[in-house]
Amino acid sequence: MAGLWFEDCTPGRVVPHAIRRSVTEMDNVLFSSLTMNPQPLHIDFAAAAKTEFGRPLVNSLFTLGLVIGLSVHETTLGTIVANLGMTEVKFPHPVFHGDTISVVSTVKAARESRSRPDAGIVEFEHVATNQDGVVVATCLRQVLLQKRPADTAGA
Repeated sequence: MAGLWFEDCTPGRVVPHAIRRSVTEMDNVLFSSLTMNPQPLHIDFAAAAKTEFGRPLVNSLFTLGLVIGLSVHETTLGTIVANLGMTEVKFPHPVFHGDTISVVSTVKAARESRSRPDAGIVEFEHVATNQDGVVVATCLRQVLLQKRPADTAGA
């Protein structure tokens, strides 16, 4: 299935995402290393063991990227022009190695673009939960989406 066209994005529309993903130690260490983040809380098991969490936390920017990635197939795959921003990003509960993340998206707002007649601006709310149903991340994401081409009307 391709992503949604602008016309498909009615405020209140809820989109549960079929793909979920378990986070591994490699994901966390590799992402932290690639982004030059030497925070011991992410990459040093001995240091992390002395924290209130008792183990490494998954890098929150990896979590945010995973949340957006898990949402792409059913929201913006092949229909996005650009991400415009992500606001109100929150991480109410830590993600640990082995957690399985699921995402549900809701269309919060949609308006036609003032400068691009072939596109509109949509705001999605993404909510991620772990395998126990605990919310681990939320964000509002603003995207510029293509309008449905005339040759695909009704498709």
